[in-house]
Amino acid sequence: MDTGHEPLRTRLLGLAALLAGNVALACGPWLVRLADTGPVSAGFWRVALALPFLFLIARLRGEHVGGIPRKAVLLVLAGGVFFGLDIASWHVGIGDTRLANAVLFGNAGSVILMVWGFVMLRRLPKGREWPAILAALGGAGILLGRSLELSPANFVGDLFCLLAGLLYAGYLLLLQDARRSFGSWSLLAVSSSASVVVLFVVAMLLGEPFWPTDWTPVLVLAFSSQLVGQGLLVYSLKQFPPLVIGIALLTQPAVAALVGWMVFGEWLVPLDVVGIVLVASALVLARITGPKAPPRPRVNPV
Repeated sequence: MDTGHEPLRTRLLGLAALLAGNVALACGPWLVRLADTGPVSAGFWRVALALPFLFLIARLRGEHVGGIPRKAVLLVLAGGVFFGLDIASWHVGIGDTRLANAVLFGNAGSVILMVWGFVMLRRLPKGREWPAILAALGGAGILLGRSLELSPANFVGDLFCLLAGLLYAGYLLLLQDARRSFGSWSLLAVSSSASVVVLFVVAMLLGEPFWPTDWTPVLVLAFSSQLVGQGLLVYSLKQFPPLVIGIALLTQPAVAALVGWMVFGEWLVPLDVVGIVLVASALVLARITGPKAPPRPRVNPV
């Protein structure tokens, strides 16, 4: 019945992981604001507190970090540098702009991933892929118009969040090939080792408050964003092509709009709901009609 395709259970688990990871990351800005450290310092603790658990989980799953080709290790470390800079830029932007602004601009790199996927396949979108892309961009545009109020006061913050989105796209692209040599958790552990150094250096250079007096926000941030959010997204990279990953990342502004309504009293009007539905519909369409690539013998089927 499902001959020639991955089992239905695997697809459902991958979709669940993709959605759960995006939801966890969408709650990150709220926790960054609650932290009594500087924003980049909060990013350091997010990664540093989770790092031992990443190595432990990798070990328990039998994922080794030794004996891996040097090129793959260097690609993952380079990705970790991008991820560290992504967190630093995004956390600075979160402090200067609204929650919805931060999440939407932070995911601008998803558009780059969509374009990159078609460039690699050397073709334009076709069939139901066009509605998926238009729905994603249309929904994001509606949320941008309704939830984001650009002004000179938050313009710099918006730019930092936009830069973070671009850096995150680079992080994902660097991991595309290197992940074939790593397990999901060992990859995240090694890349985070580079990220934590970058975040510490940036926090020190900025002279931010470093040690938290209330550890709750940074502990929850480390668990929800670094362990749950990033872990599930790295796992999902094995299940989906870049187009689906890119469109799925656009669901984060929708989740952020919902969190903003529930936590900060930012009421959703019908137009906001239309934007959320469009983005969710785009995710479903993309999952069904993702680009059909030629046979790729190097793809890991697991």
